[in-house]
Amino acid sequence: MTGALVWLRDDLRLADNPALRAAIDHGGDVTVVYVLDDESPGIRPAGAASRWWLHHSLTALDGELRDRDSRLVLRRGAAAAVIDALVAESGADAVFWNRRYGPAEREVDAGIKSALHDRGIEAHSFAANLLWEPWTVLTGQGEPYKVFTPFWRAAQAMPEPRHPLPKPRDLPAPARVTSDDLDQWDLLPTRPDWAGGLRDAWEPGEHGAHQRLEHFVTHALEDYDQRDEPAMAATSDLSPHLRWGEVSPYQVWHRLHGALEPEQRKNASAFLRQLAWREFNWNEHFHCEDITTVNVRREFDAFPWRDAPAAEVDRWRTGTTGFDLVDAGMRELWHSGAMHNRVRLATASFLVKNLLVDWRVGEQWFWDTLVDADSANNAGNWQWVAGSGFDAAPYFRVFNPDRQLERFDPHREYVHRWVPSDELRPEPMVDLKATRQRALDAYAEMRRS
Repeated sequence: MTGALVWLRDDLRLADNPALRAAIDHGGDVTVVYVLDDESPGIRPAGAASRWWLHHSLTALDGELRDRDSRLVLRRGAAAAVIDALVAESGADAVFWNRRYGPAEREVDAGIKSALHDRGIEAHSFAANLLWEPWTVLTGQGEPYKVFTPFWRAAQAMPEPRHPLPKPRDLPAPARVTSDDLDQWDLLPTRPDWAGGLRDAWEPGEHGAHQRLEHFVTHALEDYDQRDEPAMAATSDLSPHLRWGEVSPYQVWHRLHGALEPEQRKNASAFLRQLAWREFNWNEHFHCEDITTVNVRREFDAFPWRDAPAAEVDRWRTGTTGFDLVDAGMRELWHSGAMHNRVRLATASFLVKNLLVDWRVGEQWFWDTLVDADSANNAGNWQWVAGSGFDAAPYFRVFNPDRQLERFDPHREYVHRWVPSDELRPEPMVDLKATRQRALDAYAEMRRS
């Protein structure tokens, strides 16, 4: 009797899952497994908010599998050892997975594939989580694009992304192997339980992802041209679902190319451009060193970051800087695990430029508090703000949070949602003009050195 393992990672869905489809076509039993790997070298453990999401996404996925007389097998440990053990326990003669693109993840996957082949076990990987894999969109010289607009232009000239695969109606029974108890993984916060806002804001899982997508297309897309206004419900809120692969970019792409009214098409194109920025960040992550810790532009290794007092960074983290847009954004982040993109730019710029704090400090805080944090987008966007990444904002571009507030939240609807109008506000912790000049002087010092 043959059988297959489907090893899920950032692709927690049944629909449009090429690895799952290949396992079904392989014949025999199909065992779907998720490995919580906090042990393999270079693998970065998920942050606290992401672990909350993961718990609920795995619960939802297990429910979908049980509706098809299957189940999700959970194991914890270094992936190479876990997959090796599961192959032996299940008698599988094939293992299928969808590709990952971070350097540490690629090394783990390549090692497992080689070890399986040496044992005569089939091992196949598939494109599932990016529209354009990082080696497919290159310059005429075979180099990665380092500026987004040419990357996007070249991507649009590629063949249209494939159509999504349907969700399987039935699944072969899994092998009789043991599974961990999800509750024993302690992914949820308990002492204290700070996740009430996350529960109010999100429904993790494939069903919740498609509800979000349909709501965006049918209700919010028409207002997407106002997406920079944080008080407007004009964004998709799909980023955590894409991060965990509960919906695929192929599904999003073709839904946005589907039956749209003429007035929606311009906004759909603008949204797909944002989806392509996600692809661009993964392109950067693939072709560079670990962008979560290393400046892509190595001249920033000489940047004179301040050793800021912990109390200053804590005021930023807790939303008590005295700048209302920054404080509203940081409080939204803590409550809901998310933050409006325009406000993310303002809060990140304030930390990096006005406080002159190393971007890696902010990246780590967002990694721990965002439900959509992944290694490419979180680090790539922080490096963009810092000026040290691909196609980065010039270091001399400093987002003035007061001007951003006047421009994008003039009636303070967003601010009052998170910072009550009757709250006694602290004095602004810095002078914006003086700290902007300090940042420009630091940039000039770096260039001289």
